[in-house]
Amino acid sequence: MNLPTTFDELIQEATALELYKKLIIQLNKDFLLANIDLDFDEEILPTSLKLLLHEIIYNLIQEKFVEYLNLLYIIDVSEHKVKQLDGSDTLKLSEEVTFLILQREWQKVWYKHHYKN
Repeated sequence: MNLPTTFDELIQEATALELYKKLIIQLNKDFLLANIDLDFDEEILPTSLKLLLHEIIYNLIQEKFVEYLNLLYIIDVSEHKVKQLDGSDTLKLSEEVTFLILQREWQKVWYKHHYKN
């Protein structure tokens, strides 16, 4: 599996394979496991998803850092990838982490779909 390298590429692939709703379900499931009160509507537009998720990650970094770390752990975002990011600009960091989260969630959904049979 080649992971998408941009948000648009990820959404195009998820839509083409008809797995976008499953991506949302997986996000909701992992946020629930992390005890973060968030429930994305399955019909949310990709642009809205990106903006809302970015805002949430930004707020977690700023105000609830322990919950942020717990979320990354539950989603299983690569610690190595997160450490490679520049943390000097929180807004940019949260945007990059948002993509890493979506990328990891997409990976889970893709593998479940690909190996279900």
